[in-house]
Amino acid sequence: MNNIQELFGIKYPIIAGGMVWCSGWYLASAVSNAGGLGLLGAGSMHPETLLEHIQKTKMTTNKPFGVNVPLLYPQQEVLMDIIVKEGVKIVFTSAGSPKKWTSFLHDHGITVAHVVSSAFFAEKSEAAGVDAIVAEGFEAGGHEGREETTTMSLIPSVRKATSLPLLAAGGIGSGEQMLAAMALGADGVQIGSLFAASEESSAHVDFKKRILETKEGGTKLMLKQLAPVRLIKNEFFEQVQSAELKGASVDELKELLGRGRAKKGMFEGDLLNGELEIGQVASLIKEIRPVSAIMQQLQDEFEIAKKRIIES
Repeated sequence: MNNIQELFGIKYPIIAGGMVWCSGWYLASAVSNAGGLGLLGAGSMHPETLLEHIQKTKMTTNKPFGVNVPLLYPQQEVLMDIIVKEGVKIVFTSAGSPKKWTSFLHDHGITVAHVVSSAFFAEKSEAAGVDAIVAEGFEAGGHEGREETTTMSLIPSVRKATSLPLLAAGGIGSGEQMLAAMALGADGVQIGSLFAASEESSAHVDFKKRILETKEGGTKLMLKQLAPVRLIKNEFFEQVQSAELKGASVDELKELLGRGRAKKGMFEGDLLNGELEIGQVASLIKEIRPVSAIMQQLQDEFEIAKKRIIES
């Protein structure tokens, strides 16, 4: 058992990322029940929705689970208050500085992990007192840092910068990739896209099918003036790209993005006008499967790859 397994009390060092519009109670509890750590994606939840999902997760698993809280979203105080009152023991923070909330969460007995995109921010996070680091490379889906550092370059860099338990994220969707990340210095992995396409994901089935159709090169990092996000190339993507090529201002991009664009695409299944966030590893995902099958395959692939390397 390594330090990630000990820290979170889980069987396998696999965390399902807390993705907006994908990571509800059904997915979180399924991952936790299968031996990993399920996270609820608070970024797409109003306070009352988060409360409902926490309570349903507690009803459907007796294993550890957590909540991912993107720090760029509003109502953080209300969300954190719900997390504390409901007895959640693990919080992953992202998209902002963990300094404000880490001591507060620690005071309530909550373990804190923070998502970073560089060794510099890993050092800052360790100084802020977090318990673990998630180093997320350029390949990842959703919102990212501006550094555009790939996971293979990022993990060894962050490993040198901090001694904290380290999770690799971005471009990981198989046991072989999990082994590679750990060979580079990670203690475990956080996986998003693979679980976004699972049966238990709360994403719309049409979005899941679109993930399966995504080819190599079918995503691109966009909206760098606002908050960089990796998108599937669709009609909305083309509008964003055209606006950026014409030198659109931040306000013009905000107007184009509007409200609820991610919900429209990933939760409601509008594949033309919606914001479809997914990682580069989508090109390797070929079927919608239950979490139990995904977790088993990850472990099987990991053990086979490790044995192959040892014997070679």
